[in-house]
Amino acid sequence: MNQVPTQLAYPELTMYEVVAENAVKTPQEPAYDFYGKKTDYRTFIDKVDKAAGAFSKAGISEGDAVTICMPNTPQAIVCFYALSRIGAIANMIHPLSAQNEITFYLNLSRSKMILTVDLFAEKVKTAIAQADYPVTLLIARMQDELPALMAAAFTLTKGRKVLKYPDGPGQLLWRKFVAGGRAEDAAKADFDPKRTAVILYSGGTSGTPKGICLSDLNMNALGMQCRSQIREHFGTRITMLSCMPMFHGFGLGVNIHTVLMYGAQCLLMPNFSLKNYAKMLAKKRPNYIAGVPTIYEALLHMPMLDGVKLDCLKGAFCGGDSLSVELKKKVDAFLHEHGASIQVQEGYGLTECVTASCLTPPDDYREGSIGLPYPDTLYDIVKPGTCERLPRGQEGEIILSGPTVMLGYLDNPEETGKTLRTLEDGRIWLFTGDLGRMDEDGFVYFSQRIKRMIITNGYNVYPGRLENVIDGNPHVAYSCVIGVRDARRGQKVRAYVVPQDQELAQMQCDADGNIAEDEHTAALQEEILKELKLHVAGYAIPREFVFRKELPKTLVGKVAFRLLEEEANRGEERKKQGEVGARGQEKEALEEQQKAQQAQTARRA
Repeated sequence: MNQVPTQLAYPELTMYEVVAENAVKTPQEPAYDFYGKKTDYRTFIDKVDKAAGAFSKAGISEGDAVTICMPNTPQAIVCFYALSRIGAIANMIHPLSAQNEITFYLNLSRSKMILTVDLFAEKVKTAIAQADYPVTLLIARMQDELPALMAAAFTLTKGRKVLKYPDGPGQLLWRKFVAGGRAEDAAKADFDPKRTAVILYSGGTSGTPKGICLSDLNMNALGMQCRSQIREHFGTRITMLSCMPMFHGFGLGVNIHTVLMYGAQCLLMPNFSLKNYAKMLAKKRPNYIAGVPTIYEALLHMPMLDGVKLDCLKGAFCGGDSLSVELKKKVDAFLHEHGASIQVQEGYGLTECVTASCLTPPDDYREGSIGLPYPDTLYDIVKPGTCERLPRGQEGEIILSGPTVMLGYLDNPEETGKTLRTLEDGRIWLFTGDLGRMDEDGFVYFSQRIKRMIITNGYNVYPGRLENVIDGNPHVAYSCVIGVRDARRGQKVRAYVVPQDQELAQMQCDADGNIAEDEHTAALQEEILKELKLHVAGYAIPREFVFRKELPKTLVGKVAFRLLEEEANRGEERKKQGEVGARGQEKEALEEQQKAQQAQTARRA
């Protein structure tokens, strides 16, 4: 096995230049596979060059922003690297974003163009109409990149409904747009580590999303760091199941850019579903998979994978959210039962440093640890709300410094100043807003997002710790613990629990997915409480349990705890208003009764 280096030499090249080298080194090797249609590196880079020429011809130049509102498709990848070639900015957003959100992203990034698929054209058109200035709409069609038979079938079903697009001025069909481009028309940007190359967005679960400005150096460093963790061949003939979306740092940085940097192959998934994921695993037999915990949790409930050998897997990486100890055990057991000789490796990071900056080693797992920092990346722990460094073993806020740390938040110097701080060592440190600790060997342990802390009766409660215990119950699929406003305690602790499929079969659900209280929920709640009492202080134990068929998720598959909090607090407010109304009615009735008694007394007198 190769030893992981502590330092790497990063090339002074743009993302385009790094990937384009493969068109010379391995021109006939496939860069990506889209539903069975493979495109080699020579053809891929030729498409990129022509698209770059088309953008230059259309007046897009260095520093201009173009929004990519696309699923994982060949057109999205070609567009991304074409923008990199000319030094323009790729503004990455989710195609399922709401109309008003798209308008917000266009205005914030000052995008001159936006690329989307025809299925979302009408929504994007409306969003453009609300923007502060004209935006050209580029429309891609899925069938243009599908194998012939599949393309025909797609056109006859979903595709036929949207063939009318483009249907107005300021709209161009992507296929025709790039056909008019020539490589010689494309300006070639020089490497600049301080130039914004990509804008990704914070989740926005606690307010307005922030644009995260990332450079070519940030992205290339992430790719090299990820590669350094793989202790065997990673390059040609190696495949990655690219199911994480490109608008997400994990999807773009790991599932796409790292793969293409080293001449490996992306198995593109434009949308995630359990059925498609299982089918891809069984049919394509990828060498590497990477996803958020909910994807790995879904692995455990795929009948299509019964008896399927997964000995093809050389690595399985989990990030984007905390992987509970119990879920890791379940996934590792699943992998071994299916013939894989690996265990899932958990990474930690945030979009402000592209994605992962820390990873558990494959041969030195420590329970509860998120691993060791990547090469050239430093971690430290400070007292929350300060820059005071804490000794090893003591819990505080995780801060990190390294080549993947963002340039800053777009047009938001105040938030940038809170998150990026230059300390006494002269380095720029990213304050993560996450609690954790480091042991004497440098292993990092994530505890909880600071903002998720619940304060009940003056005590601090960290939901992630409770969720780890609840998720350890074999009858629980996953859970989410939140704080609900309470007049007496400040907040009360409530646990939302999703039972395993076989448990759900015995439970009655209403139209909203709420599970009725019965002997099954009572028994499960009793089991959970019994285990919690062994691991959690009495003040932290949930006072309320809500059982549901499923919980709301963010666009990247995390449990949307903010939505649950908002829903719960609205429910409490309505309940409070109802109680006030009831008390008012009781008071009025009492007053009427007293008046009647007084009148009756007066008549008798």
